[in-house]
Amino acid sequence: MPKFLDCAQVRIIAGKEFRDRIRNLWVLSVALIFSLFALAIAYFGTAQQGTVGFRGIDVTIASLVSLVIYLVPLIALILGYDAVVGERERGSMELLLSMPITRSEILLGKYIGLSGALAVSTLAGFGAGLLPMASQLSTADVYHYAGFVLSAILMGMAFLSLSLLVSVLSSDRMRASGIAIALWFFFVLIFDLVLTGALVVSDGSLGSGVFGALLMLNPADIFRLLNIFSSEQVQSMYGLATVMPARLTDPAILTAIMCGWITAPFLIARWRFK
Repeated sequence: MPKFLDCAQVRIIAGKEFRDRIRNLWVLSVALIFSLFALAIAYFGTAQQGTVGFRGIDVTIASLVSLVIYLVPLIALILGYDAVVGERERGSMELLLSMPITRSEILLGKYIGLSGALAVSTLAGFGAGLLPMASQLSTADVYHYAGFVLSAILMGMAFLSLSLLVSVLSSDRMRASGIAIALWFFFVLIFDLVLTGALVVSDGSLGSGVFGALLMLNPADIFRLLNIFSSEQVQSMYGLATVMPARLTDPAILTAIMCGWITAPFLIARWRFK
């Protein structure tokens, strides 16, 4: 951590943000939503085929990926959109800045606290959701599922970083909330539609390298790829194995790009936080 940051000040801000989410039952509510969905998908995910019951961790993760892409970005954007602009509107930001604390410490503390709340709710929710199936899981299954949960947390942190940037740039909470929802629509719903349309219009001339690079512009797609290429069974369900460049299917590279999505918006937010 850079020397100009006071770690004690960062911990105080982070602790306050985290405790606030605990007190208003935010963490418990999100964890309950995740656990119910995880349990329902694990047990009833194949009901349309006329069967119920746990069918394996690969099938469960494949079903959960689509759900997580909708829920986690939305929760992260809602969680952080008023972190700064809300303080400004309440007048508490001026009071906070009058104290011996820097803007970097405030912003980093808020981000760490909110990330902690998001991570705890995600871990608790998806962990509790699969507990009834624990006896049917092998050690490899547990590691695979843990990787899925970790990738969901990283995606949430990327969207949380975007929401913090929105909060810094917005002049009021209403505008910030509108931009946050617009970002959710763009990254979760519109982006892939536009990319698919470009593939159709190009009549296949859009190379796999360009296609893969474009997918890296969306943290939701990076999350999807991280989980698709963790299992051959899941790859066959999505059918992306033949169109993705091999270097962009490496989990280490995908994780590094996701970390870039976490870092870049935060650094821009710090630059613009005045």
